Amino acid sequence: MSILSPTPRDPRLTALLEKGSSRPETPDLESQQGRRNAPARLLDDEGAITTKFERALGHIFAKYASPKPTQLSATNSSSTPSPPDDLLTPPEGSVLDSQGLDRFAEATNGQIFSEEAKEEIQYLDSTPEGFLTFKGFLELYQLQTENDEEETWKDLSTHGFDRNLNLVSTRQSGVDEDKPLPMNELRGIGMGGEQISTV
Repeated sequence: MSILSPTPRDPRLTALLEKGSSRPETPDLESQQGRRNAPARLLDDEGAITTKFERALGHIFAKYASPKPTQLSATNSSSTPSPPDDLLTPPEGSVLDSQGLDRFAEATNGQIFSEEAKEEIQYLDSTPEGFLTFKGFLELYQLQTENDEEETWKDLSTHGFDRNLNLVSTRQSGVDEDKPLPMNELRGIGMGGEQISTV
């Protein structure tokens, strides 16, 4: 369990989180014959983020944070995808600067946060420069999950996690935007191919 305790809520942040997303409904990756399996718990009985949820959020945060985790470049040096349990861990002191926050928001919601939303995020744990810390990222998701757990599951699914918080799809993970990708990874058919630049 995380040592993060619930934070006092700013009414403007609560309103921002209650707006919801304009994204279409995300399919449940773990449903079978129309019945949902019991998902992993995101929050414990006291409302704190569970350890497994924190690891998943750490992976998502690390993809967009500065500095990048050293593990990210190690997994990208190979053309084979990283194993599902090989989650990234944000380096100590890493933050989501404005570019990282924009990349995270666009990958998660299809658009960057408005300036108003960015101002609200600064009420969470952030640096003097206004960059979101991992603790602030956890606070953001704790508030969102308390208000709309399904929205959190959509975000997790978008970043490749199933309802057991296992990384099952690396649609966004393990991609270094400055390196070319083999055609087989782009097509998802495993047939090899020439390198194509992602720039």
